[in-house]
Amino acid sequence: MKKSTIWTIAIVMGCSFLALLYMQLSYIEEMAKMKKEQFDESVNRSLYQASRNLEVNETLRYLEKDVNETERRAFRQDSIMARSGKLNDVIQHSHQYSAVGKDGTVYSSFELKTITTQPATIPKAMILRSDKNSISEASKSLQEIVRNRYVYQKALLDEVVYSILYTASERPLKERVNFKLLDQDIRAELLNNGINIPYHFTVSTADGREVYRCPDYTDDGDEYTYSQVLFRNDPSAKKGVVRIHFPDVNSYIFSSVRFMIPSIVFTGVLLITFIFTIFVIFRQKRYTEIKNDFINNMTHELKTPIASISLAAQMLNDESVAKGPQMMKHLSGIIADESKRLRFLVEKVLQMSMFDKKKAVFKKKQLDLNEMIESIAGTFTLRVEHTGGKIYTDIEAVDSAIYVDEVHFQNAITNLIDNAVKYRKQDAPLDIYIKTWNDNEHIYLSIRDTGLGIKKENLKKIFEKFYRVHTGNRHDAKGFGLGLAYVKKIIDLHEGDIKVESDFGKGTKFTITLPLLKETGERE
Repeated sequence: MKKSTIWTIAIVMGCSFLALLYMQLSYIEEMAKMKKEQFDESVNRSLYQASRNLEVNETLRYLEKDVNETERRAFRQDSIMARSGKLNDVIQHSHQYSAVGKDGTVYSSFELKTITTQPATIPKAMILRSDKNSISEASKSLQEIVRNRYVYQKALLDEVVYSILYTASERPLKERVNFKLLDQDIRAELLNNGINIPYHFTVSTADGREVYRCPDYTDDGDEYTYSQVLFRNDPSAKKGVVRIHFPDVNSYIFSSVRFMIPSIVFTGVLLITFIFTIFVIFRQKRYTEIKNDFINNMTHELKTPIASISLAAQMLNDESVAKGPQMMKHLSGIIADESKRLRFLVEKVLQMSMFDKKKAVFKKKQLDLNEMIESIAGTFTLRVEHTGGKIYTDIEAVDSAIYVDEVHFQNAITNLIDNAVKYRKQDAPLDIYIKTWNDNEHIYLSIRDTGLGIKKENLKKIFEKFYRVHTGNRHDAKGFGLGLAYVKKIIDLHEGDIKVESDFGKGTKFTITLPLLKETGERE
């Protein structure tokens, strides 16, 4: 499958998953917002009704008290008149008054009794006559009496109500409010509006002085506080405010969208799985392409030394060819050089196989790092001197014993020096400085060159597998991006550490740290 096709499929599928996830999150956010608005409306409605009930109960309480006092005064007055003989008939009218809520609940009721008296002797002017004119005059007189009584009682009721208002507003807020009854009303109204979660409330005056706080009050959830004015028709200084908040309001809102969580999680898992799958596909495709290029290049590279060695062997076996000392030296030199080249290519294959194995098998033994460095430096002397430069070795390590796999560790050091030679400045001599030293616990090896150097943005990636620093239009520096990754892995498996410092255009320095050996030959 072409890379462009894979990218197209990845982009389409990725956008689809992201769109689906966005729609689900938007739906959850909208549902939570609607639930919060419903919750706010229900709480405000409940508080309003509770404050309304409080005002109604206070009004009925004062009205009942006033009526009872008026009734007692009237009975006392009638008793006095009866004893004095001025009253023969007492007429009592009874009226039932009740405060009923919207849901039909009777909050309070009382009976209003109106008492009228008739004199013992009826004046002759009030005696009804049998003619029609007398009946009409009596009817008009009765209507006038009823009208006057209605006007009087209405004025009396207005006087009672005004008295209630002024009398009630003069009392302190804590005396006007029955906090236990207010709590019951709030709870009942919340239940009527479908809210059954814990709440805390306070009652304060209009200027902010708190007069009551519920016993189990906490500040949890006070970022969502609802308030309602008590006795809103009273003067401003006499009003009260009830404030209520819910510690579990977030859980209450969240419970309405909880059923969407599994779909969100499932979509997220699918998205992560898809991204991981695409990543693996591209990585495997990249590794496959690089490995194929590696095999093709390696096959091509192997053919050249094999052909050269084969040709030299044929010349040695050909009796027609004169085999003087000069010819024998030339043929042996070709065989030696091409054998070294084959060895180098085989080492590259060995490096490649290191990354396919889960665990490398090392044949470790005790070696002297100073001697190894002197030997490796000697093999590169001619190549470095060919550039006009020189290899400088500074052997300062006193305790130079290391416990390593000779082949792999020597290949790692060789890779570092070989990279210095390959990535040198073409028009300037190359100098390489190799130094060893140690402290009480470690032995150190540094390899510094005066080559091209590495840019800072590339330093963190040079130890990655198959990564190669861009070399512009140069084609003489061939490689597969495995050398430094191989070096890093070998040093790590030997419980060491490697660091790199570079100044682009001036050179690069690699520093390797390895543990010292104890006197018994064991590693620290």
